[in-house]
Amino acid sequence: MHIIQQKLLNLAKEHNLADFTLRKIGELINEPGSPQKTKHHLDKLMEKGLLLVSGDGKILRPAVGGIDKKSKIVSLPIVGSANCGEALTFADQKIEGYLKVSLKILGDKFKNRLDNLFVLRAVGDSMNRANVNGKTIEEGDYVIAEKEEGIPSNGEYVVSIIDGLANIKKIMIDKKSQQIILMSESMLDLPPIYIHADDYSNYLVCGKVVDVMKKPDEVPFMRNESGKDILKEIGPISKVDYDYYEKL
Repeated sequence: MHIIQQKLLNLAKEHNLADFTLRKIGELINEPGSPQKTKHHLDKLMEKGLLLVSGDGKILRPAVGGIDKKSKIVSLPIVGSANCGEALTFADQKIEGYLKVSLKILGDKFKNRLDNLFVLRAVGDSMNRANVNGKTIEEGDYVIAEKEEGIPSNGEYVVSIIDGLANIKKIMIDKKSQQIILMSESMLDLPPIYIHADDYSNYLVCGKVVDVMKKPDEVPFMRNESGKDILKEIGPISKVDYDYYEKL
């Protein structure tokens, strides 16, 4: 997470940011003189679901994970990315945002197990022939997993951490050879990962894949609209400015 976004989140925990101008917010986080930059990072936090704006624009507060009993919308923590090919992406347990999903999509069986669910963004296409509730796992998809302890069942899709690296694979248990095999399911020819049963302590399955939220094929470039009421000082931000501030 960008350091400015972390400063904004810390400030939002103590104050209602809607009470301040962009310039004042910048001063409070020791980033004076660039309200446009402040606005950009507020937008990013709202896009990630880490900041929420009330309908009248009078409250801007940090998001809280869990379930809204009125709307039945679950906020599941996004804890990073997992590679679907070789284990190339470092695991990161910090919450990057929240994925909002209707409880009916998850199913009643998870109603009392919401705290065990987390989300990863899929990186790579080596699981594009997987079948998770009839869905494949492709680049950019949101993979919902449930925390897992112990050895999962044969044939399940799992999130594993090997040498600090996260990956998504199908697990096969070869009892005869005393091996645990992590397999890709893809049009790509990728070698499996073989783990001896005695080395299982060095191999951690941190979750079982329970569903996949497919990324839309096309997402038009747009600003987050939810904060418009409190972000009027500068006006609309252009794509050029957006790209500039994204790299700061």
